[in-house]
Amino acid sequence: MSDEILLTKVGYDRVVAELENLVTVRRKEVAERIKEAISYGDISENSEYDSAKNEQAELEDRINRLENMLRKAKIINESEISNDRVSVGLKVLVRDETSGEEVEYIIVGSTEADPFEGKISNESSLGAALLGKKKNDQIEIQVPDGMFKYVIVDIYK
Repeated sequence: MSDEILLTKVGYDRVVAELENLVTVRRKEVAERIKEAISYGDISENSEYDSAKNEQAELEDRINRLENMLRKAKIINESEISNDRVSVGLKVLVRDETSGEEVEYIIVGSTEADPFEGKISNESSLGAALLGKKKNDQIEIQVPDGMFKYVIVDIYK
């Protein structure tokens, strides 16, 4: 299934919680805003109404995207993953061969990626280069700033 969306259990739970909040809380809030804006009278020149309707359209779009994401979701069961090779759901400690700096990354699906939290997508240059590699393997990644060389120091859950 080429359009499946890889999610960790934490990522899946986060999507479910956001969807639940949007459907049960935000929909009601937006509906109240629309109702209030209608009470102001003529909706043809009512900026509050237009704003509320735009917010409703954005909300429904987000709800549809989250529902679609959940339909296509494949949850990565970290307990079933072997940590002898890099795969989605595992943590990887790499050492930059130039600076000697070590950095830990968590390989996740593209929807969960957050570089500021050390979560890199399996589809990113670095994530894709790490997939399938073993401890002590070297990788080279060409980026706009040049070539980066890393050594995999450790793989763990």
